[in-house]
Amino acid sequence: MRVSEAFVLAHRLRVRPRETAAEADALARLAAWCGRYTSYVSLLAPDALLLEVGGSLALYGGLDRLIEHVRGGVAELGYTACLAAAPTPLGAAWLARCGREARILDHAELAGALAELPLDCLGLEPKQEELLRGLGLATLIDCVRLPRDGIARRVGPHVLDLLDRAFGRKPDPRPAFVPPEHFRARLTLPAPATMRDALLFPLRRLLFELAGFLLARGLGALSLEIALHGARASAMRFTLRLATPSRDPQYLTSLVRERLERLLLAEPVEDVALEVTAFAPLGAQAGDFFTGFETPAERRAQLLERLQARLGRDAVQGLATRADHRPERAWCAVVPGASSRAPGNGRRPLWLLSEPMALEVRDGRPYWEGPLTLEPDCERIESGWWDGAEARRDYFIARHPDGRCFWVFRDLRAPAQWFLHGLFG
Repeated sequence: MRVSEAFVLAHRLRVRPRETAAEADALARLAAWCGRYTSYVSLLAPDALLLEVGGSLALYGGLDRLIEHVRGGVAELGYTACLAAAPTPLGAAWLARCGREARILDHAELAGALAELPLDCLGLEPKQEELLRGLGLATLIDCVRLPRDGIARRVGPHVLDLLDRAFGRKPDPRPAFVPPEHFRARLTLPAPATMRDALLFPLRRLLFELAGFLLARGLGALSLEIALHGARASAMRFTLRLATPSRDPQYLTSLVRERLERLLLAEPVEDVALEVTAFAPLGAQAGDFFTGFETPAERRAQLLERLQARLGRDAVQGLATRADHRPERAWCAVVPGASSRAPGNGRRPLWLLSEPMALEVRDGRPYWEGPLTLEPDCERIESGWWDGAEARRDYFIARHPDGRCFWVFRDLRAPAQWFLHGLFG
C-alpha cells in the first residue's frame, strides 16, 4: 500500500527506507553459513535460499532432524525463517514464501500442496495478475486447469514455464552460490551501545556465521580482527590471534568476551565488523571415547589464548635459552610454545634476581642471613668484552645453615666483592 494509506491505519508508524544492499549482503553471508549442511546452495533473491539436501539426510538422521538443525542455527544467527522441503526448487520456494512449512518427498504429494497456493507466488506483473483474477483464477490449480494455449496468449509463455518447473514437469537447474575467499561481515546495531556487554550479542552472531563459513571450507581461524564503529571517532580495533586453528563459535565467543573486559569505549558503538585475517586447514577430528574431543595440547592452547585475550599478548610470554654465558643474557622472551636449541650452561637456578644483590663478607666468606658454605665446583665466566657489558665472575653454589641453596658469584674485577644472583628451589 501507499505510505499515506499506512499512516491512516497506524498513525505511529515509523517508516524507514529499505536497505537492499545490506539485505543482499546478509543473504550472501547466510548462504555461506548454509554450506555446513550441503555443498550446493543457490540464492533466490531477495529473501530466500535453496539448499540441495538429498545427500545430507543420512548425516543428520533424516529430513525432520536436518530441518530442526537448520532452524536452530538460523535462530542463533538472529533470523526468523520459514522452511519448506519439496522435490523441486521452485515448489519449495513457493511453499516457504506462502508460509507453508511442508515436508514433501514425492511429486504426487507436491502437486496437491501447490494446488491451493495463491497467484501471488508466481511473482507476475500487477497487470498480468489482475488479468488472471479477472478470468476468475485465484489459485495455482485454477491456472493448471485452463488450456495452456489460452494462458500463453493472455499472459505469456513464462507462466507455463514457471508452473512446469514448480510441478516437476521440466528441469530447473540453479546456479550454485560460490562463497567468498575471505570472511568479512558487518552488523548494524539496533541502537548505539554504550556498554561492553551489549557488544557481545552482535559479535556472537557474526562468530556463528563465521563457524558455518569455516566448516563448509574445512578451515579454522588463526587471526580475527574486530572493529567497533561509532559516529565520530575512527573505529576501535583489536586482533585475536589463536595458537591453533578453531571454528568453535562458543570458544571464539569466550575469547572475545575476555578481550572486551579490558576495552574502554571512546564513544557509543553503532555497528560491529568481523574479519578473518589468517586461516589454516582444519579437518574433522575424532574424539577420544573416554576423555572427550579436546586433547591436553588443545586445552593448553585454549588456556593460553584466553590468558592472552584477557591480559594482552605482551603479558603472556614463553622463555627460551640463548647462546650467551652471562646468566642475565642467556634467556629471552619468545612466543609461547617456541623451542630453542641453545646449549645449557651447567647447573644453574631457574630463579634469577632482576639485579645481583651485594653480600656482606664475614671471615672471608659471603654472608646473607647467616654464613654461606661454598661448594667446591666453580663456573667461571669471562664474556661480553665486545658489547660493553663485560662480565668476569666465578659462580658457586652456596648453602645456608638452614638448608637453602643460593647461586652466588665473586666479581673477579673486585675479588672481595660477592653477589647473590639466583635461588634454587
